[in-house]
Amino acid sequence: MKKTKLVVEYDFDFVLVGITTSLKAYKLAWELNQKLSIHLVKKESIVVGFKGIEKAFASHIHQTPRRFIRLLTNKLQDADGKYLLAPEYPHFDYLIVIQDAEQSFAENILNAVRQIPSVELAAFIPLETLKTKENFIF
Repeated sequence: MKKTKLVVEYDFDFVLVGITTSLKAYKLAWELNQKLSIHLVKKESIVVGFKGIEKAFASHIHQTPRRFIRLLTNKLQDADGKYLLAPEYPHFDYLIVIQDAEQSFAENILNAVRQIPSVELAAFIPLETLKTKENFIF
């Protein structure tokens, strides 16, 4: 019997920003709302599977007809161990996923994040360096 293999290619049409800070997710969302005049709202957590174990990462969303911004927790520490949404970048505490936006808008977000006093590091994450892009398919 001949076997058929299904190959699925996804279109990753988003920009990813990594953030290192000691702020809690709700406080970072509030700071971003103030700096960018947006309205990030806490939504249902994103569930990602790790070798048979599903873990939920906190999510805040801002959506308009033209843009979609999602603030995600990158690190999850619980009794089972430590889990990372982007394990290639363990130094980032949070990730911002920006969809349907021009490069200038993404740069404005990055600059605004860098202006928050308690943010230690903020940088674009090149998607080609991510081996775990599937974690960002929602």
